[in-house]
Amino acid sequence: MRKYLPTVLFLLAAIILLNACSFSAKTSESYYKKASSKSYDMVAVPGVPFTETGWDSTMKARVYWSKHLFDKGIAKNIMYSGSSVYSPYYEAEIMALYAVAIGIPKENVFTETKAEHSTENLHYVFQKSKKMGYTNIALATDPFQAKQLRRFARLRIGENTGIIPIVFDTLRIMQPFMTDPQIDYKKALNKDFVHIKSRESFWKRLRGTMGKNIDYNAY
Repeated sequence: MRKYLPTVLFLLAAIILLNACSFSAKTSESYYKKASSKSYDMVAVPGVPFTETGWDSTMKARVYWSKHLFDKGIAKNIMYSGSSVYSPYYEAEIMALYAVAIGIPKENVFTETKAEHSTENLHYVFQKSKKMGYTNIALATDPFQAKQLRRFARLRIGENTGIIPIVFDTLRIMQPFMTDPQIDYKKALNKDFVHIKSRESFWKRLRGTMGKNIDYNAY
């Protein structure tokens, strides 16, 4: 048993660290209840890399969560955000195709295709939404990313920026009714794609994660 102790301790430390970096189920539910009494002009949904095998569980969860928010009237419009970062497909465009395919009206679905980091996702959606006349916005994503962006949202976007982490208990209830629609993913292809790791150093990517690469004139 003693020889396994370091491994056990490492796993426990990793679990504790992960929990510290993510909203708990109870906290996510609390944020959702708070958002339920409001109606946001635009809800930002950060992108997820796409491959030709289809959407993964993370993208599916984010898109279906955004549909839930739209159906409940919490989101009047949805803007998916994400460039072609780790694959040659614009993340935002792919998610928008799925969103329309599962029933969100096309006129309420928008995209932002310049963001390459999570901080840029939120900031660029805010910039673009503001130009469209919308300033009442919220962020909808998984509990981990929501917690990472909470402080950035308050300081750089505004105190009233909504934070709506995914409530996985709600998604589990929805799961029997979920589908995996076929989309024409080639519509979202970036023919000039260059992988971010070929364009940016590790340190520049890290700065981007911290919100240091934001183009304030993007929109």
